Amino acid sequence: MLSYILRRLGYGFLILIGVNLITFVLFFTVNTPDDMARLNIGGKRVTPDQIEKWKVERGYDKPLLFNAKAEGSSKVTETVFWDRSISLFKFEFGRADNASAGDIGYQIRQRMGVSLQLTVPLFLLGLLASIIFALWLVMFRGTPIDFWGVVLCVFMMSISSLIYIIAGQFLFSRMAKLAPISGYANGLDAVRFLVLPICLMLLASLAGQARFFRTLFLEESGKDYVRTARAKGLTEGRVLSRHVLRNAMLPIITSAGSALPGLFMGGLLTESFFGIPGLGAYTIEAIASQDFAIVRSMVFLGSVLYILSNILIDVAYTWADPRVRMQ
Repeated sequence: MLSYILRRLGYGFLILIGVNLITFVLFFTVNTPDDMARLNIGGKRVTPDQIEKWKVERGYDKPLLFNAKAEGSSKVTETVFWDRSISLFKFEFGRADNASAGDIGYQIRQRMGVSLQLTVPLFLLGLLASIIFALWLVMFRGTPIDFWGVVLCVFMMSISSLIYIIAGQFLFSRMAKLAPISGYANGLDAVRFLVLPICLMLLASLAGQARFFRTLFLEESGKDYVRTARAKGLTEGRVLSRHVLRNAMLPIITSAGSALPGLFMGGLLTESFFGIPGLGAYTIEAIASQDFAIVRSMVFLGSVLYILSNILIDVAYTWADPRVRMQ
């Protein structure tokens, strides 16, 4: 297993290089360093000297992707890509292009905890609720409860997450005054700001997950080993919980593992609408201000988490099914 993990990490390293290169090319295809300087300096009149000074301070005065020899010198200058990408692999993110944004590494460390406060309860509650709801529908399969449960899932899936947010803020914050409409506080006070977005996002994601799990459980419940368990006199609840659920764990692990990067990266839409200062809101702000340093760092961090989560999924397969071997 160790050799398998090391091999996957090696592949992941190559993927990170490719992701950095693609992100770099796409960003600078849209924006030149001069455009970034004008945006960050602000004002209607920006002199060429101000632009050049901004580029020198942030290292954008170098060639972007290809080496070039300085005039009158045989020395090859570094490129922006080389200068910025090597530090990422050491998890040194540097400073943001926008002077007011500060150190990126510090912001990530501060905001990651806020995002985890939102995403971890949402992930655990969503996984538990969707599994229980799906098992409940399978228990009553072929009955009106199953039929109307599926209809409800389809109806809920047809509604955009944005509608849940807007309607929830209007009903529970403006009308009922049960929770703040937006904002965040440290410590235990954070609970009253996080309850509403967690509940709304749980409601928005429940239907899709429950319908997916219901399909898995229905497929397993028709197999021979399940019919044998029923023939031995086991109750339907015991059959579903001890046999069907356990043998459907591989797809569940895949679904849950794929969501792990999102736990650290935060919810882009949720944090923006509820004013939660997590990594999701940080990324949205960076995109809006065209801050390449932050965007590059967040893409790199997301790629690392995605690669690690896929390795973790493969390892978890061996725990869920002893027949699986890492080769």
